[in-house]
Amino acid sequence: MLSPEMEDYLKVIYDLQRGGADPVSTSEIADTLAVTPPTATSMMEKLADRELVEREKYKGVTLTTEGETVALEVVRHHRLIETYLAERLGYSWAEVHDEADRLEHHISEEFERRVADVLDDPDVDPHGDPIPNDALDPMDDTEGATLADFEEDDRVVVRRVRDRDPDGLAYLQGAGITPGTVLTVAEVAPIGMVTVSLPDGETTALPQRVAEAIRVEAAGATEDAAAP
Repeated sequence: MLSPEMEDYLKVIYDLQRGGADPVSTSEIADTLAVTPPTATSMMEKLADRELVEREKYKGVTLTTEGETVALEVVRHHRLIETYLAERLGYSWAEVHDEADRLEHHISEEFERRVADVLDDPDVDPHGDPIPNDALDPMDDTEGATLADFEEDDRVVVRRVRDRDPDGLAYLQGAGITPGTVLTVAEVAPIGMVTVSLPDGETTALPQRVAEAIRVEAAGATEDAAAP
């Protein structure tokens, strides 16, 4: 049986891999988990001994098939819990991440199944992140372009929002910017601000770091492109 700490490492490796790192360096893992490189190296050795990661000397690690399956199970738990907290317990999407982090290692498969059934087996969590299916099949979890990648007059649909910044999420929710929202880039200022227009005509100025946390795709010619 794996410890919660081991599962955390596997989830972090999965996140870094989907972000484009392959292999994932020990320093990236250490930075993400706020541990020392020797601590991360020691854990990589343990995970390699269990055949959950493959290590390349001086390069980093890659999840094995078994390691990816474990990571996907933790991700499924996390995103189902986030969705349950938001839809059934009244949590805001800014609050659910930390709660899900605490609970994801401790729910049974029966509890997971019941949560999925109650929620009608959702495809995405409140932030727009895809939820792995119950078979834990590998999925396309690439994040795509960010709002900061687009130019003035571009029209986009919000698909995902990074869930690590509660203050940023609360600000976006208050502004009405959530997955499925259609935005038009009104201005890209040289000082690092991106101003967007919402469907109701309101405009909101977003700092560069917030714009980079919003994953979008180009909108089509009709409002149908806004469907999540």
